[in-house]
Amino acid sequence: MNILEALKADYQQFPHNQTYSLYAEDVFFKDPMTEFRGVKRYQAMIRFIETWFRNCTMQVHDIQQNGDRIRSDWTLSWNTPLPWNPHIAISGWSDLTINNQGLIISHIDHWHCSKLDVIKQHFS
Repeated sequence: MNILEALKADYQQFPHNQTYSLYAEDVFFKDPMTEFRGVKRYQAMIRFIETWFRNCTMQVHDIQQNGDRIRSDWTLSWNTPLPWNPHIAISGWSDLTINNQGLIISHIDHWHCSKLDVIKQHFS
């Protein structure tokens, strides 16, 4: 299975059973909420999502590779475990960089909305 097929499979079952072997040990991750290095921190972030977000799904709209770069466009949605069970959706894209061993060394997520817009979804 090539890296695009593996990523597509991961997105379909996100956040469950992710293929962490696709990532370099010191992978750089960044999104509008956090920034860190290390596949173990990435695993911990996914475990947090899996534990606390309900009905979490990742819909992939497009995924393409151009050389050592992969871009995926997606919508992440979930229900936040609050008494009113708000449904949250964030659309955005991921820019992934691959090293010469075929491992992801950088995963940067971009959102089409602001952090404030995400907070507002909890109360609308």
